[in-house]
Amino acid sequence: MTLLETSNTAWVDGQAVQPKRTFAVLNPATGETVADVGDSDEVTISAAISSAAYAFASWSKTSTAVRAEHLRTWADVIEEHTGQIAEIATAESGKLFREARGEVGAGLAAIRWSAHVLESAERTELPAPSPTRTHYTVKQPVGVVACITPWNFPIAAVLVKVGAAVAAGCTVVVKPSEETPLVASALAQLATQAGLPDGVVNVVATSRPAEFGDAIASRKEVRAVSFTGSTRVGKLLYSQCAETVKRLSLELGGNAPFVVFADADIDRAVDDAVNARFYNTGQICVGANRFFIHDAVYDEFATKLTDKVSALNVGNGMDEHSDLGPLINRRAKNHFRSLLDDAASKGATITTGGAGDDDSLFVDPTVLTNATNDMDIYSMEIFGPMACLHRFTDDDDVVDMANDTDAGLAAYAYSQDADHLAHVGSQLEAGVVGLNTTQIFASELPFGGVKESGVGREHGHDCLDEFLEIKSVALETGDA
Repeated sequence: MTLLETSNTAWVDGQAVQPKRTFAVLNPATGETVADVGDSDEVTISAAISSAAYAFASWSKTSTAVRAEHLRTWADVIEEHTGQIAEIATAESGKLFREARGEVGAGLAAIRWSAHVLESAERTELPAPSPTRTHYTVKQPVGVVACITPWNFPIAAVLVKVGAAVAAGCTVVVKPSEETPLVASALAQLATQAGLPDGVVNVVATSRPAEFGDAIASRKEVRAVSFTGSTRVGKLLYSQCAETVKRLSLELGGNAPFVVFADADIDRAVDDAVNARFYNTGQICVGANRFFIHDAVYDEFATKLTDKVSALNVGNGMDEHSDLGPLINRRAKNHFRSLLDDAASKGATITTGGAGDDDSLFVDPTVLTNATNDMDIYSMEIFGPMACLHRFTDDDDVVDMANDTDAGLAAYAYSQDADHLAHVGSQLEAGVVGLNTTQIFASELPFGGVKESGVGREHGHDCLDEFLEIKSVALETGDA
């Protein structure tokens, strides 16, 4: 059997569990059923939490060296199955196969990085007030972690969260999006194949995510929640988990500005704009949402961007000639069309693209000029292949415009004046800022948002800290 054929079950305590009910996972590109997936109920979810809690007792006491070796072996096994995992992700999410392969690579880098930084979880000696006193801190795993992952990056989101939590000595229960549950189950199976102890990595898929939220909020064994998804759901989890005072790491929605100053390298800015808005069919939380272009270069930027975007090919993610795939579901397409219609009714000009036909989930990559702040595209996350160009004339005012949002995940700015660019970067209210680049992901760089875009950080040298408690110890040894 292929990995796809065995990934339609929950994975609990190192084995497949098939709940009584199922739900269909559809290929957004074709509308065909990829698989009927086990729909985890309260019994299955409870069993997964109990399995993780039982495994935590021994896994948390496993040496850092052994944990690191387990993670590296898991990464090696995943790498051997890169093609199969990418095919599953393309089938259930619609993303390009080459992008899915790249996502596997990013996830592997995250696992290996987590293994690398395990040494930061050791004892730290601190100054003490007397010769007979010893002060030190130790970092200890927080407990069972619930990892809730999104559909737009179904591979990397699982591996980033699980890799760091497991490295820290925690055990996990993963709840993938109901749109893309297959990859998570496949990765859990490979974890068992790689030798991770039973119960360390558990996966439950469900078409009723609220039931999972209720279960993890009420169970005291679950000590931390790592969530990537919408701001609305993140706020709900924040509230639910208050009763048992859980540790929360939230990576929520964005509304990233992309600022192009008059002295910018326009060709570079245009190339990066295509990447920042149209990667993964625009379904990316750090995607540039509002393009602020200086009046002096606005027409040149708009023309060059329109030319590049109009040349992009839309099609099935398995077609090597495709540059964009479909949107994830009908709701996403309706959202895209609603934003487009609202902008057009308020004076925006469509220079290329549009919502496409009604029968499929494909839309044409779109560029809008003459965008204004009274349009829904100014305040709402687009999550689709649409670039909206706003005009500005004052360099100081544009920073206020860029920060005019409750979100604060990513921001981008382009200028050939390094000092000016550094000043603007310091003023932008975002957790991650790209200056003359959109390459904002790296193992060494912490990733996360400010304002309503989230709490906590992934990646970076302190990526395990979200899953560790710091214990301070004062030891008195007696008279000198």
